Amino acid sequence: MCLNTSAKTILTVAVTGNITRPDQHPNLPITPEQIANAALESEKVGASIAHIHVRDPKTGAGSMDIGLYREVMGRIRDAGSKLIINLTTGPGQRFVPRDDDPSIAAPGTTLMAPMKRVEHILELRPDICSLDLNTMYSGSSVVINTPRNVRIMAEAIRSAGVLPELEVFDSGDIHLGHDLLQEGVLASPPLFQIVLGVKYGFAATVNTLCYARSLLPSGSRWAAFGVGRFEFPIVAQSYLLGGHIRVGMEDNLYLGRGEKTPNNAALVERAVAIVKAIGGEIATPDEARQILGLRMIGS
Repeated sequence: MCLNTSAKTILTVAVTGNITRPDQHPNLPITPEQIANAALESEKVGASIAHIHVRDPKTGAGSMDIGLYREVMGRIRDAGSKLIINLTTGPGQRFVPRDDDPSIAAPGTTLMAPMKRVEHILELRPDICSLDLNTMYSGSSVVINTPRNVRIMAEAIRSAGVLPELEVFDSGDIHLGHDLLQEGVLASPPLFQIVLGVKYGFAATVNTLCYARSLLPSGSRWAAFGVGRFEFPIVAQSYLLGGHIRVGMEDNLYLGRGEKTPNNAALVERAVAIVKAIGGEIATPDEARQILGLRMIGS
């Protein structure tokens, strides 16, 4: 095992996502105020990046409303926060086939044109945005991110001066990342986020994380996270292998078996404690900006 020798570890908090349902947790952030407050509370206890989805305040369903993104970003910045803001670029890009005709989309399909998925990125220009490289089976749907659409989005993101976070769920996703780098669609060094524990994707094991890391392009910045009960074990393993970390209610609602987390900040506190207990240090937002080569707030 290659132990982490980097100076500081960057912690991302993913505060709400678009899959976790409001009925699963009474404190899941839904409104722009709740989402911004969850990010700010998490910053106080160690988060330096906030990964942001927005939701329809009336229904709690995932949304791509630019006004909601603008309000969340505004609330974070108006509070004087230096958090690195990382906006999602999609509600899942899912295709649900109709039972009687699988060539027709059934309810639950969330496919969008690639430029529609980056409208808010081009207008709001966050520090980072996610760029999913996966096409995979997921529940009753298929997540579809074709290389053509990924290229269109990557070029638009680059034109906006935003750093793409390449979310990878299996080995083929990383191979696509290599191709995009070789083509010059993506700039070096890239930033990868390795997702573990999603069924039919990377398993949440040490061997799998070591394998995924071995496939990354030389010089990559990377992080990893586990979903559900794998969240905290992967915090430790990612740190030990030289990666950065992510926690949050998008990925997991529990502090331990049968113990729901009261909020996102409690998940961040637990992750910070794990890293510190095994000899690590958590990066501040300014330190994380330096590590990632991002513009400093106020410059």
